[in-house]
Amino acid sequence: MLKKTILAAVACFGFTAAQAATDVATWRAQVDQLMDAGEFTQASTLMKKLPKKVRTQEAVTIDSLNQIMDRIRRDFTLSPEEGIAAIRKKRPDATDEQIANWKRLKAIEYMNIDGKEVWFRKAVRNLWLLGEEFAADNKAELAEESESMRKYAVRAMGTQPDANGIRDWHHVNVTFTLDVKPDAIPAGETLRVWMPIPYENLRQKNIKLESSNRPVTYSEGSKHHTIYMEAVAEKGQPTHFEYTFSYDVGERHIAQQDLMAMVQPYKMTDEYVKYTSSEYPHIVITDSIRSLAEYIVGGAEVHPVMAANHIFHWIAINFPWAGAREYSTIKNIPEYVLENKHGDCGQVGLLYITLCRAVGIPARWESGYMLHPGAVNFHDWGETYFEGVGWVPTDASFGRSTSPSEQMHDYYATGIDIYRMASNEAVGDQLSPAKKYIRSETVDFQMGEVEWKGGNLYYDKWSSNFKLNSMEPIK
Repeated sequence: MLKKTILAAVACFGFTAAQAATDVATWRAQVDQLMDAGEFTQASTLMKKLPKKVRTQEAVTIDSLNQIMDRIRRDFTLSPEEGIAAIRKKRPDATDEQIANWKRLKAIEYMNIDGKEVWFRKAVRNLWLLGEEFAADNKAELAEESESMRKYAVRAMGTQPDANGIRDWHHVNVTFTLDVKPDAIPAGETLRVWMPIPYENLRQKNIKLESSNRPVTYSEGSKHHTIYMEAVAEKGQPTHFEYTFSYDVGERHIAQQDLMAMVQPYKMTDEYVKYTSSEYPHIVITDSIRSLAEYIVGGAEVHPVMAANHIFHWIAINFPWAGAREYSTIKNIPEYVLENKHGDCGQVGLLYITLCRAVGIPARWESGYMLHPGAVNFHDWGETYFEGVGWVPTDASFGRSTSPSEQMHDYYATGIDIYRMASNEAVGDQLSPAKKYIRSETVDFQMGEVEWKGGNLYYDKWSSNFKLNSMEPIK
């Protein structure tokens, strides 16, 4: 019904309204409605028919909206026939009724674009992680992961903490490279490139740029900590960016019984207000979110450490990991997790932060890379603030694998291991120096960002690589 209403409205106005529109909110509302209904072609056409003055003034916004639709199309590329064939290749006995039920339960993610059903490109791979029929196999895998995590915690707990409770210090050396493909932009034009670097906090120190192949500029004032470089493109040649850095990293974990004895009542400081408030578009405290958080916590008088713990484990139990679509294509990530009943590390991390804030517990984002042996990859986690203690690391995603373990049950609720490189302490912040066009990743920052005067360069035009050279204990 909503889709028919939207199409009728567009038909009624034709494109006369779009041609006459000068108010940004008017045409943006129409485009947003069309995009929500999956009518991408009509949305693009509407923007093309805007008056030239509006298209000039709103060029970056129009470019961003078109890029979002293009990214969704790139993510949803699997036809139902291809998806069903892939499922039956592994499960020949899968019935039409089972497949329909998996779609109903959101174990298979799909949408309609321009009147055609298309499946998420990772839908079949995700099915084996999300379908109830495969829960037993997944549980066994989680038990193996938990045992792997346990050995890191046991080693760390055998070392002496410093005055801040940080221990198991290691020295890390990393090389980061980014390569732009030949002729991605015209020869003679300038590439602008942002790449990650760790920042100083209780668990990271002695950050040092060891070398770089081009002059660098460090970010200032941004919550995304970056190194910025420029280079002029040469015809037929790739453009290479490279730097090596080092830093020291330590483990921090506070046992819950110790934490509860240390915590004091919250003070209404500016920081408390900031980190218990909405932060649009992905940390939004609605009435329904607040009601859900209060239900999970179980009452206003619950100790904040236990309240945060309840949220941590509720997420671990209810939202299995699955490969994620592009964050930049999701309007509100926690709502997406609740609706689709799954999420990757950053998605459940944002849900944790939002639910904590909804019951007055300050929480914030942290992300970068996980450096576990044989598993170096992007990773997102968070921090929870307790008065009298400060910011305590929390990894809601790792809670899914460690919750079943008695020894590791609460470890990542109030602690984190050394196998991290944190380069972000918020989501969706402005890059430094400022980026003109929409970012490839509008929420997080790990892979890097590239643009030139003609627009953003998406991932198909370049690649980056994070190489962990060494990670040695500090004697």
